[in-house]
Amino acid sequence: MAKLGKRAAKAEEAFAGKMNITVEDAVKLIKGAASAKFDETLEIAMNLGVDPRHADQMVRGVVQLPNGTGKTVRVAVFARGAKADEAKAAGADIVGAEDLMETIQAGKIEFDRCIATPDMMPLVGRLGKILGPRNLMPNPKVGTVTMDVKTAVEAAKGGEVQFKVEKAGVIHAGIGKVSFTEDKLAENIRAFVDAVSKARPAGAKGAYLKKVSLSSTMGPGVSVDISSATAN
Repeated sequence: MAKLGKRAAKAEEAFAGKMNITVEDAVKLIKGAASAKFDETLEIAMNLGVDPRHADQMVRGVVQLPNGTGKTVRVAVFARGAKADEAKAAGADIVGAEDLMETIQAGKIEFDRCIATPDMMPLVGRLGKILGPRNLMPNPKVGTVTMDVKTAVEAAKGGEVQFKVEKAGVIHAGIGKVSFTEDKLAENIRAFVDAVSKARPAGAKGAYLKKVSLSSTMGPGVSVDISSATAN
């Protein structure tokens, strides 16, 4: 087994024996242990009591974090004419149609969120094998297939986070920067957990929220008391 570096060993020591603690204690612990040379992201992992192989147990959605993510989100929009102009005015980084499709097919994907007007979906559909695995495919269920491109672009730029359960029943997301205040991170955590809770699918049986864990980009994780994460 590889020997831990001094920074990692110190963090592991600080986290030792700490399980199912409050959101506030977890945030304080993570902020205190974060020592990377960059502003680390606070990441959340939620283990859910679902089997996403069944359509009625799929969990996906979107949440507007009250304090944003601290990340600069690059937005691409498939639109033409007035809607393309609307997207550009709203701050979209890339706007196009066939030209954007060809850029993506060439392997150049320089965006973090993809939005499309409904009339563009036959074109965007050709990119399913490229955008789908990267979770970038526009979808009306999360508001990325819409005629209201202005609102969609502004939401993406303003701290909107999409989530989708993975095969093992886990949802991962970055929900802020370690440099945020403890109060702002706690607010973001509870907003995210609340959104996932409300997205409980009809086919979920028994306990839905099984485990909530937090970590920084380079740090160890700590489990959070679920009642603390869901408190209003």
